[in-house]
Amino acid sequence: MSKKRLSDWQRLVLADLAAIARAFPGDVEKVGGHQLGPQREMKFRLRLRTADIPRADGGLALGEYEDFSITVDPFDLAPPRAEVDHMRFLHHAHVLQGRRLCLYLDAAREWDPITGFGGFVDRLVAWLSDAATGRFDAQTALYHAVGGVLHVTDGAPTVVVRDSLRSRVRVQNGWWKRRTLHRFDVIMDRPERAADATHVPVLMLDTDLPFGAGHNLGSLMLTIDNPYFGHLSPGREVRATRMNTGLSKTLLTVLGASAIRKPDGTPQGIVIAVPHPTGGPPHLLSASIPASGADHIRALVRASRGRSSMIDIDGNQANPDTPVEWWPVSDERAEVTTRRDSTRPVTAFSGKTIHIWGCGGLGSWVADYVVRAGGTKIVLCDPGRVTGGLLTRQNFVEADIGSTKVEALADRLRAISDSVEVLVHKCMAPPVPHLAEVDLIIDTTVSVAIGRLLDGVATATGRPVLAQLATDARTGTLGIMTVSVPPLTIGPLAIDRQAGRTVAADGSLEEFHQLWNSPEAGDELTPTRGCSTPTFHGSAADLAGVAASLASILGSHLGAATAVSGTHLISLPHGEAGPLRKFVPADEGDKSM
Repeated sequence: MSKKRLSDWQRLVLADLAAIARAFPGDVEKVGGHQLGPQREMKFRLRLRTADIPRADGGLALGEYEDFSITVDPFDLAPPRAEVDHMRFLHHAHVLQGRRLCLYLDAAREWDPITGFGGFVDRLVAWLSDAATGRFDAQTALYHAVGGVLHVTDGAPTVVVRDSLRSRVRVQNGWWKRRTLHRFDVIMDRPERAADATHVPVLMLDTDLPFGAGHNLGSLMLTIDNPYFGHLSPGREVRATRMNTGLSKTLLTVLGASAIRKPDGTPQGIVIAVPHPTGGPPHLLSASIPASGADHIRALVRASRGRSSMIDIDGNQANPDTPVEWWPVSDERAEVTTRRDSTRPVTAFSGKTIHIWGCGGLGSWVADYVVRAGGTKIVLCDPGRVTGGLLTRQNFVEADIGSTKVEALADRLRAISDSVEVLVHKCMAPPVPHLAEVDLIIDTTVSVAIGRLLDGVATATGRPVLAQLATDARTGTLGIMTVSVPPLTIGPLAIDRQAGRTVAADGSLEEFHQLWNSPEAGDELTPTRGCSTPTFHGSAADLAGVAASLASILGSHLGAATAVSGTHLISLPHGEAGPLRKFVPADEGDKSM
């Protein structure tokens, strides 16, 4: 290819490499010329002297020199890529399919084009150093069990897996349950109604698949019989691994046994459990054989039954070109998943039964956060309905207009979590008997009567944590939350009155005085002409921010080793008061109202 076709970035890479080679003769060298591929990607060979890189037992074995095939795209938005043309790096963490080096886990954050090709070389040398000294953890290597290959067919739906598999069981029964056009769930318990789900076998392999699982039925069968087929020279020993050369026959048998129970013209799925090289739960693949391929398998089953009552498919009869569509797997099994919020205060809501009284400007957002954090039972109370004007700042959508707030919010919460139980009451508070076995009551009604009710609840033995949340009338950027934690017998209204006296006497907290004062002219607005109740100013961004901050602080109370009660005051960074936070502890001896 003509050098004129190189992009500015590619020419800069070559210039950088030439300068590096001159500065470090014998350590860095470009071997031969360069070529341009069909997508204008530039390829060349890079040789590094690696003799001085430290080694450790179990680390990547390096020679005195190592050669790499480097690929450089026309633009610098993605870093160059490095591969090797041998299999000496096979089975090492962050080596994909034995050849491709995974130098960047998150190139968007780790690759800076300003560092040029020199930055890439530094990264490559650092990677080699970490690999040679055994610093990489194969447990965290992306898709290590399947060679780092992302098995995804364009347009395929996602398969969600939350049920655990039984260990050391070759074949298990599973079912695909359609949730949406884009999602199926794998369930391991037989559904009550056969029409609710489609049977799929779950096949456990004996070893990992370092080169992936293939792209059609033929390559899949060859791969699960011998994961190294076609990738290594005959007789070469990579490691002591027993090969189950009959596993492809098991694959055909379980596919046939499942497919024959379905009508012709329907596809056939399978879940493949691939052992991880370092042990632990297997990596899961999910595949679908299109209807034409499934019909072929059904025909083979019928033919085999002419010879025997058992399914005995001759592998030589199977069409190796039968497509295998790989469906992306969202593996959410507890044993392989760490919640993204696992270290955050809101995890204290997980597994809790929580009441939310008032589903408006603050309550509708708090409910969302509590469910996302893992609350298992939510009780919503609000007598109101959703109107169009509320969409400006409450957690509802156009389709909710006309619905009661509790029903609309309940639908949203159930859409967030499959496991949450949501109960609704179209009133300000539920009947007293419903307060039993409650972990937390969150009140956002700004009702004095509800405050009196909660003060009475605070005196009961075995009562839940009580919290009242509100914002200011002028901006919706101030937040106040009063928390009463057992064994304190003073409720949130009484604690709030205490805090009001303390804050009023503190000039440094002047911005919060308005929370206890009557609104001044202009602090409130009348959203609709006519008989419309005055309300506070504030946007969705304001109220969601206040609700998020107060929910996190409340989570800290629930998760604290010591019971602490009192009033929290916050101001959002963009508010008139700027970023502020103050805690006023409750005085158990002061019960004045």
